[in-house]
Amino acid sequence: MAIENVILAVIIGTLAAIVYSLRVLVRMERRIARIDRHIELMTLSIANDEKKILREEKEIEAEERKLEEALVRRRAARKKSKRRK
Repeated sequence: MAIENVILAVIIGTLAAIVYSLRVLVRMERRIARIDRHIELMTLSIANDEKKILREEKEIEAEERKLEEALVRRRAARKKSKRRK
């Protein structure tokens, strides 16, 4: 009878260890899923910021082109006025 109790205790202990290990694995999986979600949100945020930066960069470049064209026209007008004198 004592051997049967020992064997039963070992089996129950092993099952308890397996259940505890599974519980830890589930916790870790949830934590990793949460980390993955945060990484995903960060990459979306970075992508949105990058789009904003590219849009602003295009606007700045367009403004620079307009200013350069205005300078070229102004220089051309000055050259014409100097030639007439």
